[in-house]
Amino acid sequence: MTSVFTKIINGELPGRFVYEDDDVVAFLTIEPMTQGHTLVVPRAEIDQWQDIDSAVLSKVMAVAQRIGKAVCRAFDTERAGMIIAGLEVPHLHVHVFPARSLTDFGFAGVDRNPSPESLDEAQEKITAALVELL
Repeated sequence: MTSVFTKIINGELPGRFVYEDDDVVAFLTIEPMTQGHTLVVPRAEIDQWQDIDSAVLSKVMAVAQRIGKAVCRAFDTERAGMIIAGLEVPHLHVHVFPARSLTDFGFAGVDRNPSPESLDEAQEKITAALVELL
């Protein structure tokens, strides 16, 4: 069965993309821990990070690092958090988000109903920061 992330990648479901290449995409989550919470996802539908080809995993991590720099710049933080949880969707994804404290690392405190304006603003800020980092 196709994962929800594959449906987003294929345009069957909406997504706020901030990065795309032939192997990896990055889009905002609809339940952010902090504003700017981005998911870095390989296009290939692979469930667990341990099973992915090491070259593709390296690319996912390189994109996650780039997104981490962008969210720090976009949201004026010194740190970006990164988590591979892998429990909620059976498609490898790396959570990257602006982090100011350890409480920002909690899935229990996600915003389950962020405003479309907040998500649009985050997309714009991250996209602009990525351009500045080139």
